[in-house]
Amino acid sequence: MKRILITGGAGFIGSHLCTRLINEGHDVICLDNFFTGSKRNVIHLIGNPRFELVRHDVINPFHAEVDEIYNLACPASPVHYQYNAIKTIKTSVMGAINMLGLAKRINAKILQASTSEVYGDPIVHPQNESYWGNVNPIGIRSCYDEGKRCAEALFMDYHRQNGVRIKIIRIFNTYGPNMHPNDGRVVSNFIVQALKGRDITLFGDGNQTRSFQYVDDLIEGMMRLMATDDKIIGPVNVGNPNEFTIKELAERVVALTSSSSGFIHKNLPSDDPKQRQPDISYAKKVLDWSPVVELEEGLTKTIDYFRNLEE
Repeated sequence: MKRILITGGAGFIGSHLCTRLINEGHDVICLDNFFTGSKRNVIHLIGNPRFELVRHDVINPFHAEVDEIYNLACPASPVHYQYNAIKTIKTSVMGAINMLGLAKRINAKILQASTSEVYGDPIVHPQNESYWGNVNPIGIRSCYDEGKRCAEALFMDYHRQNGVRIKIIRIFNTYGPNMHPNDGRVVSNFIVQALKGRDITLFGDGNQTRSFQYVDDLIEGMMRLMATDDKIIGPVNVGNPNEFTIKELAERVVALTSSSSGFIHKNLPSDDPKQRQPDISYAKKVLDWSPVVELEEGLTKTIDYFRNLEE
């Protein structure tokens, strides 16, 4: 049994990680400022003696005695991370500094939840960990993209300079229950619109591609990376390499919801990547990991979650 700190623990991904770790018998401190996280996501854990929920913002220092830290705190959808761009950068950078400082003091192992957005609008396809990316440093998405890139740099420097035991995971498009219904991400957008019988909004021609992984696959990959020895630090891509166009995703959602929704097109947002597909060869090698949940199965579970949310 370990004592584990999860920043952003009441968010979409964090809440699933909290549940998995509690179910495996660990003590969990869930840290969240509830900007995008929700108590509803962890309500089933409140009252469990192994679970502690703390309202806290990672831009401020936090002190606890723990064995492991999962640093997940940061708004992760354009609607939320562009709402207050400066706060987004501060969350990524100052949050990383504070959590790395804590890990250094107590000799805890620490995992950084990085993102496929560090690759920007990639000119290498699919993207592997050696690719440095194609990021606009002054665009409207840079608060998130460059914040996460800076966090990775901080993790590497704390490792090289201070011997902090780090892990860096690059998360590709993930979906599943506990997604915020208004987070602006395509899966939640399409499901909410389809369930309400509204036309599905496609940006551009809908031919830009994404690779969608179900949240349970991601949690498995994160925990496997955390469990590796100190020689494996990452970064490690974790995502589903099965690539779909945004239009294909919309058509699947409409079919699975039996919706009468049509499609409307709007202009593509600035700096929106045209392609996104992970090369997971390294994850297969060092984690013996690959996704197992197919898109239709994952979408069905996610649609059921949103249906229940509407009721």
